[in-house]
Amino acid sequence: MTVRVLLFASYADALGTPELPLDLAAGSSVGDVLHRIRMLPGAAALPVKPLMAVNAEYATFDRVVVDGDEVAIIPPVAGG
Repeated sequence: MTVRVLLFASYADALGTPELPLDLAAGSSVGDVLHRIRMLPGAAALPVKPLMAVNAEYATFDRVVVDGDEVAIIPPVAGG
């Protein structure tokens, strides 16, 4: 199955792209997505437990993803 991983701000800069397709085995979780992303050059910029979302809803690392899901790795934000 294939999911689309979205990266924002410094994460996109570190990995060199704002999005990428990721092929995974059926039954994979958000944690599996993060594990695969961590294997890419530049992934050291990601925190240990970044905020994650699946299809625009915050998700835990054990949430199972399905073919076609959009998984976002969300950097910290600040405002005033």
